[in-house]
Amino acid sequence: MADEPGASPSATGNVNQQLGELTVAAAGSMKGYSRTHFPHWRGTGKNCDVRDSVLQRDGEGIKLSGCNVVGGRWESVYDGMALTDPADVDIDHIVPLANAWRSGADEWDDSKRGDFANDLTRPQLVAVSQRSNRAKGDQDPSQWKPPSRSYWCQYAADWVAVKHYWRLTVTSAEKAALTDMLEGCP
Repeated sequence: MADEPGASPSATGNVNQQLGELTVAAAGSMKGYSRTHFPHWRGTGKNCDVRDSVLQRDGEGIKLSGCNVVGGRWESVYDGMALTDPADVDIDHIVPLANAWRSGADEWDDSKRGDFANDLTRPQLVAVSQRSNRAKGDQDPSQWKPPSRSYWCQYAADWVAVKHYWRLTVTSAEKAALTDMLEGCP
């Protein structure tokens, strides 16, 4: 279908070019929004799910029970916080579900929204501290940026890659913030 994301990730493309290709539009309504419209933490094997996959990918010294992550060490890229209990680690959607809803995902069916919420191919999911994830909420980069400025280039590039692939819109303030964050990035 013409409105489906492309078959290959656009991560190799130029982030500034991708940013320029994003459609600028006012944020849509939250009418009808519910996290249940984004079924997430799909199974990825025997008793495994997407959350476990991200914890394993982003952690060090991972301890497993079956494929459930029960220990390890994570450094939250948003704030540099070191975490050793997987229960203290949140898996953040770089582009929050509510933001996606307001920027075009309200037009998708729940299956496509589930693909978005469980996207392990693009940089959509990252293990972070609960504190930073809660502070971010559903805000875009014009409203919230990672406290760790050293992560801004990566965060902005990831945000653009996800929005570009999924053909989601950006607000003018969001695009301006992303442009500022990407200034001077390699």
